[in-house]
Amino acid sequence: MLETGSPAPDVVLEDTDGRTVRLSDYRGRHAVLIYFMRSTSCPVCNLHVQDLDRRRDEFADGGVQVMLAVPEDRAEAAAWKAKRGVPFPVLVGRQGTPHEMIGLGRKVFGALQQSGSILVDAAGVVRHAHGSTLPTAGYDRKGIIAAVKSMSIT
Repeated sequence: MLETGSPAPDVVLEDTDGRTVRLSDYRGRHAVLIYFMRSTSCPVCNLHVQDLDRRRDEFADGGVQVMLAVPEDRAEAAAWKAKRGVPFPVLVGRQGTPHEMIGLGRKVFGALQQSGSILVDAAGVVRHAHGSTLPTAGYDRKGIIAAVKSMSIT
């Protein structure tokens, strides 16, 4: 898992329209928050997405672009995004899962995909990194909000 204060790797993913999305594309423009869902069928993860949606203006006011990363393939991710009316870009891996690219693996004998989040500031520095095997702990709302607020202070 990435560590707070470290330079963010140049993660290369793909959105549901097939466009390449590089974390470095946002460097110098604004911060990026990526929430890594355990799966699109995870009810707890979907509640976390609803919270992110409710806080959309708060993130935008803080200069933060919210994105979601899912382990499913592009077609499945696109169908989920359309069905749920998800307002954020939804990202999938080009090779492997997006989760693997930042160190969120599969735990408990490979049965449970970890979920979590990273917040990378406009300079490309990880300001928040969190992961968990249990989906109830995969979304650190307080930690994310604190990290966003700390970026506006500096």
